[in-house]
Amino acid sequence: MDENQAITALAALAQPTRLRTFRLLVEREPEGVPAGELARLADVPQNTMSAHLATLSQAGLVRGERQSRSIIYRVDLDRFRSVMLYLLQDCCGGNANLCAPLITDLTPCCTPKEEGQTR
Repeated sequence: MDENQAITALAALAQPTRLRTFRLLVEREPEGVPAGELARLADVPQNTMSAHLATLSQAGLVRGERQSRSIIYRVDLDRFRSVMLYLLQDCCGGNANLCAPLITDLTPCCTPKEEGQTR
């Protein structure tokens, strides 16, 4: 991750509908959401949602996968992780006490599922 990639990702998220869309997709991991359903959930026309998804895709934050007649969108969590690590890579000058609250807040809110377990 370099500075330009981080700026592109953050700029893509710096718009209310795209931020809401990204968060909807995070909620729906790993199943993903069809583009039409995303438009309905975000209450925007499908062509508007397509433009927002294109911006998020160009930033590397989401990926679309064609399944029959639908395109299912998912968050690229590896890319998002890279953006977050870029922002935090020099955090606190090595003072772990300053980082501890941040790390606690970033700790997952759910435990990993057993293999074969469904939602």
